[in-house]
Amino acid sequence: MWNGIDKRKFPRAHYKCVIYIAKQNDLKAISTRTENIGEGGVCVVVNEDFGLFKGVNLEVDLENGIPGNIKCSGTVVWVVRKHDIRGSAIQYDTGIEFVDMDDESRGRIATIVQKQMDDYPADKK
Repeated sequence: MWNGIDKRKFPRAHYKCVIYIAKQNDLKAISTRTENIGEGGVCVVVNEDFGLFKGVNLEVDLENGIPGNIKCSGTVVWVVRKHDIRGSAIQYDTGIEFVDMDDESRGRIATIVQKQMDDYPADKK
């Protein structure tokens, strides 16, 4: 379980799933995997800077056996520029806040986060 530097309104869980991200008004989406996810947002590492406080369109495949991807908008709320593990390419650790996610989708994510919390060893909480 990852609570971040600050105490978030919604807890996040280390959970790897596929996410497609496109700048608003752009049909080209990039695909990556989530680093962590919660009801309020997601963290991803991408090879381009989407821009701080810019809007994005998201599609998340939770890969949890329930059909249907989650589709919503988001806002980039933080970006940390870094080098990949080889030190050659620049990557962007990016935090995205969900904007217009429906209650059913939030519930699906909440279930995953709760399961991660339940499965996390008590001595690590």
